[in-house]
Amino acid sequence: MLSEPRSGRLAAWGNALLAGLVSPDDAASAIVGEDAVHRVEGLPGESAPVGLTLALGRLRTLGVTGLRVALPAPGHPLGLSGPPEFNARAMDAEEAVVCYGAAFGLVPEVYEAGPDGDVHVEVVWHCLPVREAPPADVPSLGEAERELAEALREATEVLSRLDVAGSGPVAEAAIDAYRGRAERGREVLAPGYPPRAVRVLELAQRVGLLISVAYGNGHGGAVSASEMVARADALRPVERTARRAQVAAYNSVVEQRERG
Repeated sequence: MLSEPRSGRLAAWGNALLAGLVSPDDAASAIVGEDAVHRVEGLPGESAPVGLTLALGRLRTLGVTGLRVALPAPGHPLGLSGPPEFNARAMDAEEAVVCYGAAFGLVPEVYEAGPDGDVHVEVVWHCLPVREAPPADVPSLGEAERELAEALREATEVLSRLDVAGSGPVAEAAIDAYRGRAERGREVLAPGYPPRAVRVLELAQRVGLLISVAYGNGHGGAVSASEMVARADALRPVERTARRAQVAAYNSVVEQRERG
């Protein structure tokens, strides 16, 4: 969860574009990020994959007024609304974008191409029909912020007791990477998002750092089977809470619009 999900970039900058706050070229550039190229396949009226700028414009003409994020995991269809075929594709990808205003969804498929030492990433977003229904298990921003703060406190206490959360080269590398991104002043969300959404997403990303460090730091001080189980039990709910908070932050613009 250290890295920003591609569905988050697409939804955030797509929402900014739909609101008239950024240009199509700026939105497409921010969505692609460090990837080589993104295309959208399966758009109504298009027989072949098209670029992001054209795709976002076409979705607007089809009635799309907002974009939501889904970050599902096994047993937790977070942000999904069906049908089963779309949910299955999204579950395999562990992320998706669900359109608001028209019954379409986008699921990324990631390819690596090029020779060793010069590998680049290409992404194809598959446009599929979705069911128009409330997304599963997405909290409000306020709920997400409270849940995340509580989960972080509880997990930190357990992981500190088990000595798995803050030492070793893996932990140091992860922390350095996080600090480097923060010092570069990267934009956490696109224009148009409320400050609370930015705050919730930043906290969710810090929780993601803690989880990544804890999982990547070997067994740490958790040398017994019972201690290893305790660590996994501590991480599982906080990871779920952090994913819910991420989705709440990315979806906040659409949720505000839906509430009027």
